Amino acid sequence: MEETSDFRNWDELIPDALGVIFTNLSLQERVTVIPIVCKSWARAVAGPYCWQEIDIKEWSSRCQPEQLDRMLEMLVERSCGSLRKLCVSGVQNERIFTVIAENACSLQTLRLPRSSMSDSIVEQIAGRLSMISFLDVSYCLKMGAHGLEMIGKNCKLLEGLCRNMHPLDTAGKPLKDDEANAIASTMPKLKHLEMAYHLISTSGVLQILSNCPKLEFLDQRGCWGVTLDNLFLKQKFPKLQVLGPLVLDTHDSDGWEDFSDISDSSEYLAWDFVAGGEGEYYVDDDSDSYEGMWNDEDERLLDELHFRFYEGIEDAGMYWPPSP
Repeated sequence: MEETSDFRNWDELIPDALGVIFTNLSLQERVTVIPIVCKSWARAVAGPYCWQEIDIKEWSSRCQPEQLDRMLEMLVERSCGSLRKLCVSGVQNERIFTVIAENACSLQTLRLPRSSMSDSIVEQIAGRLSMISFLDVSYCLKMGAHGLEMIGKNCKLLEGLCRNMHPLDTAGKPLKDDEANAIASTMPKLKHLEMAYHLISTSGVLQILSNCPKLEFLDQRGCWGVTLDNLFLKQKFPKLQVLGPLVLDTHDSDGWEDFSDISDSSEYLAWDFVAGGEGEYYVDDDSDSYEGMWNDEDERLLDELHFRFYEGIEDAGMYWPPSP
């Protein structure tokens, strides 16, 4: 009788199955470890199943702009339109927003804080973001009411919006309700809204509450122009949780998960080994069998960034103050 073996030939699994398994690994492992194991794993990790969730928010706030552009473009394009979640900070290149939009047919969660997203860019790409249910455009200073209006008109599934500002950017400026009005008039399905340190008035908040009946959470910390009676809020909107305007605690917007089926990634590229000599992608004599898996540009990028993700971390010019 032939003996059964507990040994499993993981390299014989079809690429799609391997890709699903690899999604449980950190981004660091997918980029730097899996491709060097064997050519079947390298082929699988090059497929779109491994890149449905891309979270490089922490690393992107510290890297050099040109590194961010190349890495983000490579990862987004590798998703081949299957991207469901993207978290990245400080995108400055207008071309990258177009790349994101071109691969956004399945995108549900999009975090682009501290980016150079402008009204004109939003007008160009909003039509391709129709599947978005959660959007973070906090600290995007080039964007205003018109951009939010374009988002509301095109993103009909939007249930969560982060539009926080930094107190240094709003201190001493007059109240302005144009963004509040844009939100109120175009985003009726909102359940979660963050507008910390925003130049919004009591009238603006009431406009949002009147036109967004599903709202369950409102962050108005640091919105010193808002004076709403707590008793009134409890009676009129019993299901609504409100933070502020007093800043009594810290509310981490990155923890918002209620309206996304995609769980937030716990790894932020905080890799222990950032300098070393390893890192060649798997090659053997049968190179033709996986030709085209990694194009020349990808290989050059990965060769350059493989163990150098933290270059420029001390660059003061790349530092952003923490969220309020």
